[in-house]
Amino acid sequence: MTRNMNTFVIVLLTIATLLHGSVAQTRHVVGDSTGWTIPSGGAATYTTWAANKTFTLGDTLVFNFANGQHDVAKVTKSDFDACNGGSAFFTLSTSPATVTLNETGDQYYICAFTGHCSIGQKLAIKVTEKGSTSTHSPAPQHSDSLSPRTSPVAAPAPKISNAIPPLTPVPESAPAPSTRAVTYTVGDTIGWTIPNNGASAYVTWASRNNFKVGDVLVFNYQMNAHNVEEVTKEKYDSCSSVSPIVTYNNPPVSVTLNKSGPHYFICGFTGHCSAGQKLAINVSGTATATSPSATPPSTSTTSSSPSPTNAGGVSPPPQNSGAASLGSLGVYVVLLSIATAFYY
Repeated sequence: MTRNMNTFVIVLLTIATLLHGSVAQTRHVVGDSTGWTIPSGGAATYTTWAANKTFTLGDTLVFNFANGQHDVAKVTKSDFDACNGGSAFFTLSTSPATVTLNETGDQYYICAFTGHCSIGQKLAIKVTEKGSTSTHSPAPQHSDSLSPRTSPVAAPAPKISNAIPPLTPVPESAPAPSTRAVTYTVGDTIGWTIPNNGASAYVTWASRNNFKVGDVLVFNYQMNAHNVEEVTKEKYDSCSSVSPIVTYNNPPVSVTLNKSGPHYFICGFTGHCSAGQKLAINVSGTATATSPSATPPSTSTTSSSPSPTNAGGVSPPPQNSGAASLGSLGVYVVLLSIATAFYY
């Protein structure tokens, strides 16, 4: 009888160990189908995504992005707020990038490519122990990178509370939000390249937009295949790349329009400007309250990542996996039956 009891206890301990170790960790695909990119909805996109998830120890984050167009940098809270990727804990450059959540508390991730974090490519999450009743990841309450045109996600109410919190009345005389800067992606989906229909492509694109002081132009192009040069009217007309006002070589290039009047841009690579890779815009208005995270209008797309058919290095996002499969319960039922047989 004693021998059977000992065997029964051993089998039960084995079953308990298997049950504990079989609880599958959750794989979170950051942004789901949007992936890891410059979101059209600004920083609120990833804030909203994280608010609907529970992150626990052992879970994984999967970042899907175009290789060479983005990266993933884990940073401190202060560097997250400042969009500083220079002192990151680590940086992952190959997609898909998988990060295992091996510590609890707040964690912060940004894209370290110039300008990407400031216009919304950043993620803050809160990691808890398994079985914890902690709330979902809160959005940073005072981050400067939140899109001024998108309302921030409200902090969740405490879990243990039967009281209904009082509503805060909105003052009738509350002023309307101030006009903020807009970020335009030059050429929208075609980016900054030699257009098929010549210079008219960028003329048409510019005519659809209303550029003001403080707005930002983002030029997306392949590294070492193009560049961006701001030039005078005469050099724009003659496609001359001699002594430009300023030259940018590393994509994506973000140019803040800091004065009104005409602005002229060309690609300095031989033959590119004459084939149509040139842009002339007129900037109006006085300086506005700039905000690098401003959401672009419907006529401009802020995403620097090409579509999946052009991304090349992008791996299709895997499906989110939940907890352990119910099919594994059959194994434990068999083990429990064996244990019962030993006991009786």
